[in-house]
This record gives sequence, structure tokens and C-alpha cells, in this order.
Amino acid sequence: MPQHPRYSIYFVPSAQNALYRFGADLLGYDAYSGKPLPFADGIETEIEGWRKLTVDPRKYGFHATLKAPINLRSGKTEDELARAIQEFAHAPRAIPRIVPVVRAIGSFIAVVPRDPCPDLQQLAAECVTAFDDFRAPLTPEDRERRNISALTDGQVMHLDRWGYPYVFEDFRFHMTLTGSLPAEQRTVVLNILQKRFASLNLQSVSIDRLALLRQSDATSNFTILSDWPLVAA
Repeated sequence: MPQHPRYSIYFVPSAQNALYRFGADLLGYDAYSGKPLPFADGIETEIEGWRKLTVDPRKYGFHATLKAPINLRSGKTEDELARAIQEFAHAPRAIPRIVPVVRAIGSFIAVVPRDPCPDLQQLAAECVTAFDDFRAPLTPEDRERRNISALTDGQVMHLDRWGYPYVFEDFRFHMTLTGSLPAEQRTVVLNILQKRFASLNLQSVSIDRLALLRQSDATSNFTILSDWPLVAA
């Protein structure tokens, strides 16, 4: 079992943002307040077993991973990590902008960019490297929990060097809406979520902020400690 507390650096839209409300209401959890939310109106009627289908993503809140969950390295503190993120956010850079769509990724469903976005790939890569000094080394137990046989050689190298396999060329921006779905249910759920998402009429989304989240123990959800807007170049 992972050690705690754990910290992560995510893109989370602002609390009143339409995209955030969409995702948080579907998951039934608000990472800003750390409190449960009523599920989106009618979703439990439309999709049987919706609460169970969202157990896994609910623990993390509606987000996109930029630096996967870590334990702090010995000698590093939460305040130091927060200051480092603030300094990073204040450095002028190109602000990634995507056209969001809802698609299936493997066995789950997520909000993803419609098109490749080099600025987003660059931001994600910088987050991996900029904060790695705060990451405690991967333990043999942590490594064992990964299904190494399912990873490519490059992903195994990333896991051993950066503590997470899906970075750099293997990074795929996604904001998860469901857990793993059986194949016979996936198309039905995807169609329902795509229809709901279309009603938002979101033409684009700026990936314009970073949030620091903490999971205090194995039974708790990740909650937002603070967030910072990125400064445009």
C-alpha cells in the first residue's frame, strides 16, 4: 500500500468553471472543498451503477495529471513544494489551449484534447522534471505494484527514473470521467457523456493553472491545498 501523505500536481479548472462543474458533478466530489457532491442530475438513472463506475476517479477528483502522486523526499516539506510550484507558475510561458472532447481511452472515458498540442506536452514535461527533487525514491513495493509486463521498455525506464511510466512521449492529457468499463457498457456510457458534454458548448479550454493536492491517508480523497494561475509569455 502506498505511503502517506501523497502529493500531486494537477491541472484543475477553477471551481466555478463550466468544465470543472461538469466533471466534479459527474464524479460526485469537489476537490476544492474536499466534500461529496450530489451526482449530476439524472446520471444515476441514465447509467446503471454510476456510483460504482466512478469510485476510482472520485478519489483523485476531476483533474489532469501533470506530476503524478509522490511521497516527499526526506528533508523536503509541503511548504517548500508549494513555493516551488508558485515560482514555476509565475515564470512566463505559452499557455496551452485545447479543443476538449469526450472519448474512450482504453477501458475508461475522459475529456481529452481533440488535436495534438505541443505547448501542453512541453508544460507536462517541465512539470515532471521541475518538481522531481521533491519526490521520494520509488520503493521496491511501489515498483512491484506496477504491471511491469504491460509497459514498454521506455515506460519502464520512465518509471525507474521519474517514478511514473506515462511521461514525455508517453504522456496523454486526460481528465477522467469513469473507472474501467466493461466493453459491452462502454459505447452506451460514452454516448451519454458525449451528449451531456456537447450541451456545455465549450469551444476551447486553456490549461492555465496548476493545483497542489494532498491525500492524507489511504482512505481519503485528494484535496486541493492551493492553486496558481500560469503567467502568459
